[in-house]
This record gives sequence, C-alpha cells and structure tokens, in this order.
Amino acid sequence: MITWEDFEKVDMRVGTIIEVNDFPEARNSAYQITVDFGELGIKKSSAQITFFYKKEDLLNKQVIAVINFPPKQIGKLMSECLVMGVYGDNKEVTLIQPERSIKNGSKIG
Repeated sequence: MITWEDFEKVDMRVGTIIEVNDFPEARNSAYQITVDFGELGIKKSSAQITFFYKKEDLLNKQVIAVINFPPKQIGKLMSECLVMGVYGDNKEVTLIQPERSIKNGSKIG
C-alpha cells in the first residue's frame, strides 16, 4: 500500500508523439519516441510498443507518461520519461491514451 502523498509524487502528463524511430540497440523490440508535453518541453523515451503499433501510426498520437523519473540510459538513448501502457498476456503493450484530445502537459490525477 502507498499513501496519497506517495501517489502525488508521480507526475503523469499527457503528451503528443512528434517523432518515432527504430531502436535496434534495444534488448527487446522498441522504438525511440519523442513526446511534446507543451509548456513542460519535449522529452525522449524508449517504448516497447512495436507489437501493435507501426511508426507512422504513432505520429500525433497522444499518450500518458511519467515525467519526473530521473533520466535513464537505455543503449544510446537517454530516456527522459516513461510512456504508460498495459501489458497483455504475452507482454505486448497497449498504450494508455486520453479518450479525446487534451492539451499537452495536462496533469493526470
């Protein structure tokens, strides 16, 4: 169990994917993605979402990400946020998304 104060420390925001690239250095199949969080800036991440998503389908898609983890080196990429998804039975990932267009940077709570 965590406290409400613990939950409040996790800064989850809505952002729009503005760039997607292959990430051949990743241990598991992944993309390098760049996400626009509006006034909070642009952040890069690695996402293991290749099972359900093609690169061209991800452009301009809104996602939810945790933006206050410390940067993490993943291969040659410095990941600056964690894009949220749901694991399926075979560890395939479905992105968590807002159901309608939301201003980039909007806080999840």
